[in-house]
Amino acid sequence: MYWTVHLEGGPRRVNHAAVVVGDKIYSFGGYCTGENYRRRRPMDVHVLNTANFRWCALPLPKHYDPHISCVPYQRYGHTAVAYGDKIYIWGGRNDEAACNILFCFDTNTLQWSCPNVSGMVPGARDGHSACIISGCMYVFGGFEEEIDRFSQDVHVLNFRTMHWSYVCTLGEPPSYRDFHSATALGDRMYIFGGRGDQNGPFHSQEEIYCSDIMYLDTITGRWCRPATYGDIPIGRRSHSASLQYRQHVVIISCYNGLYDEHYNDLYRFSPVRNEWQLVKPLGKVPSKRRRQSCLVVGDKVFLFGGTSPYSGQNLHSLEELDDNHGEGLDAKLMDHNDLHILDFRPTLHTLCLLIVINNHLDQRLLSPIVRWEIRAMTTNNSISRPLNNTG
Repeated sequence: MYWTVHLEGGPRRVNHAAVVVGDKIYSFGGYCTGENYRRRRPMDVHVLNTANFRWCALPLPKHYDPHISCVPYQRYGHTAVAYGDKIYIWGGRNDEAACNILFCFDTNTLQWSCPNVSGMVPGARDGHSACIISGCMYVFGGFEEEIDRFSQDVHVLNFRTMHWSYVCTLGEPPSYRDFHSATALGDRMYIFGGRGDQNGPFHSQEEIYCSDIMYLDTITGRWCRPATYGDIPIGRRSHSASLQYRQHVVIISCYNGLYDEHYNDLYRFSPVRNEWQLVKPLGKVPSKRRRQSCLVVGDKVFLFGGTSPYSGQNLHSLEELDDNHGEGLDAKLMDHNDLHILDFRPTLHTLCLLIVINNHLDQRLLSPIVRWEIRAMTTNNSISRPLNNTG
């Protein structure tokens, strides 16, 4: 494994939701320090071309009424899943309220719609998880706005019928939590991490962080807690989880509130052996962070956005700090606009490109295609909004 690309200038977003369709990554919403999240404005959509690493921002509607529009309002803590060529956004909140309306984004027409649904619609929440298994979206956990408590429930939306159901599960479920991860593998939904509370469903500021991994067998409806061994990671929240090409669950970056620590570690879990392994890829590791997005495309992981503690390593310039007017310093966190790529199986060609880049070698005798690849790997994007944008 090798971290091969690090580019700045993408969307500066935290707690956003992203998904892969074809060779493009679609990123929805999120927040950036200094912007206004009380006023309901249309959700922004950013698209990454995974071939040339270029971001673009889709146009926002000119006239927007959140009460009648099928365009979701800007939010954070929501989920995005892909079913065919459509992307479904559910949950999340702004600074005023949470939402439980289902929105659909068509990647062919780039248009939004609000599908008609039936059944038992889950209560509005954020910090939940969602994944696709057998044509259904399984939603677990989160913090429910209306009843002011954490959840440990499972809800399922059947995309063929657009019918919501509450799942009556068997066995002991994962504890009440939010900002965990859910990873689909076959008929199983693997749940890891998240923030819980000593008082179960109630938020009393006495946080707990579980390091167990559990899965729901969606055929039997039974929760299972496998006995694991190896390099078991510390409990965490706001991490990223994805499925590696060799059917491993990969966990990247996180935050633990008990230690008030951010991490940039990488763990791999084998569902076959129930074994954790700490992996240390080569290359420049991304800074410690949380609430980023991380997706697998082929043999590569694309990680972008998130937030980190301020440090000498992630302050890119004194001008950027001045532009922020101290807002990020008050929170002691910096919102990122960067993109990192982890190559699970870098080819000899890719490794040679890295030698040219890292050693600043003369490129004049290289072919135009190779020079184009180097430009793509080294040219920053330029769509970021200023840090002091107030929305």
